[in-house]
Amino acid sequence: MPTYRDQAIVLRTHKLAEADRIITVLARERGKIRVVAKGVRRTKSRFGARLEPGMIVDLQCYEGRNLDTVTQAESIASYGDPIARDYRAYTALATVLETADRLTEERAPALQQYLLLQGALAALAGGTHDASLVLDAYLLRALAIGGYAPSFFDCAQCGDPGPQLAFNVSSGGSVCPSCRRPGSVAPNRATLDLLGALLVGDWDIADASLPQHRREGNGITAAYVQWHLERGLRSLPHVEREPHVEKLPLATGFTT
Repeated sequence: MPTYRDQAIVLRTHKLAEADRIITVLARERGKIRVVAKGVRRTKSRFGARLEPGMIVDLQCYEGRNLDTVTQAESIASYGDPIARDYRAYTALATVLETADRLTEERAPALQQYLLLQGALAALAGGTHDASLVLDAYLLRALAIGGYAPSFFDCAQCGDPGPQLAFNVSSGGSVCPSCRRPGSVAPNRATLDLLGALLVGDWDIADASLPQHRREGNGITAAYVQWHLERGLRSLPHVEREPHVEKLPLATGFTT
């Protein structure tokens, strides 16, 4: 049977039979694919921990009728240990992987999503930026790649130059008084500036932001993501935000 190699990031795993697993990965060239790792649950498996969520691996597979089968897996980057040592980064990782899974289609190349996810994992492991900011930056950029880029300055509906003071998730972001619809909110202008900085990768502004603006941005980002994905992310309510602060009802919360 034909074989192929590709770099891939493990998104999730499912048990299969007594010792196997079905591994869902986002591959650099092939997009999202599901592969079978035979015997991976045995203690003497040659794959070891290389096929766990968040791992970046070089995969060799042979094509099957329904599912491809892994024949070799070599580790490219292992961010598991530094991320697992920080509970906030660990919970953010779960949401990042779930979002990548939801925004990609099987067998459809998604190089931009792959590179974005790779950068998010490196940022969460590196600890240079707050994990909550990394998560929100990833979510906003992943949606932008998927065609749902929010506006945080000009009116998302009519294009009226900003800064606009209201925000509406169903309208696509900031809205002017004429386009403001029921359900719009009026966040602090500094919060929208923070979200705009996260969207474009301006970490000088993001890192200097105040806790209250980060918390407000968490809620806006969560609402925006869940609206455009049309159903909630299961991992999102479990995200650990800033320590010793109360979470917003929709609270949830990347680098180039």
